[in-house]
Amino acid sequence: MQRVIECVPNISEGRRTEVVSEAVAAVGRAHRVRVLDVQSDKDHNRSVLTLVGDEVGLKEALMGLFEVATRRIDLRAHEGGHPRVGAVDVVPFIPIDGATMADCVALAREVGAAAAERFGIPVFLYEEAATAPHRRNLEDVRRGQFEGLLDRMKDPAWAPDFGPARPHASAGVSVIGARMPLIAYNINLGTADVEVAKRIAKTIRHSSGGYRYVKAMGVMLEERRVAQVSINMTDFKKTPLHRVFETVRGEAERFGVAIVGSEIVGLVPTEALLDTAAHFLRLESFSPSQVLERKMREDD
Repeated sequence: MQRVIECVPNISEGRRTEVVSEAVAAVGRAHRVRVLDVQSDKDHNRSVLTLVGDEVGLKEALMGLFEVATRRIDLRAHEGGHPRVGAVDVVPFIPIDGATMADCVALAREVGAAAAERFGIPVFLYEEAATAPHRRNLEDVRRGQFEGLLDRMKDPAWAPDFGPARPHASAGVSVIGARMPLIAYNINLGTADVEVAKRIAKTIRHSSGGYRYVKAMGVMLEERRVAQVSINMTDFKKTPLHRVFETVRGEAERFGVAIVGSEIVGLVPTEALLDTAAHFLRLESFSPSQVLERKMREDD
């Protein structure tokens, strides 16, 4: 059976639509790969692509993505609300169908070695592919961002897994790894005070004593003049969406601030939304088999 692996590369460009289109086109030319979703954010100055395919197809697609991003994105002139260390900033592989985490780890290492050799970009492996405990968490690898890479990489503890010992002058480094499905979930607040978002993010994220499977930061959406709690949920079954939403709402109320909206970046498992609907609607004895589209697929 052909293995199906999901890949969600993030590139440090969300404003120049022609660059994003060129990157997506390069990915789309790869064989045995489908581009399921592309989302760009001007305030974060970042785009998130969602791809599925097998190992051969995904490697081909990512070499195309690296070629465009390395040529078209210069982090020396890059500004945005989201932390970044590379033009192709992060590349996670996720097992979906017929694939194991070990398959994804092997693919992360293969793509990392190929990108480093072909484009001269240092590569760090993270999450399940990490080669040392201090490299496992993405936020630890990104600490200091692009601007701090040159000094940081002088430390032997931060030598890259592949590629040169110095960051690429314009494309920085890339962080490649393997992980379970993640939900990128943002909650927008009715205030322009980014300190409120930062304090709420500190309350809910695991590294500050919050929920075990939540990573969060406060950012400012300059175009809308709205503060945002930007969240990565690494296990929605153990820390569900509705629990995080309710906590953020309660914390925001302490500051006299309301939630004005929320968004999911990229794709989301159906189960996560069904759990949220069951919670807020207070559904009794609800079963996923009651969802019309799911029932139709089961009957095909």
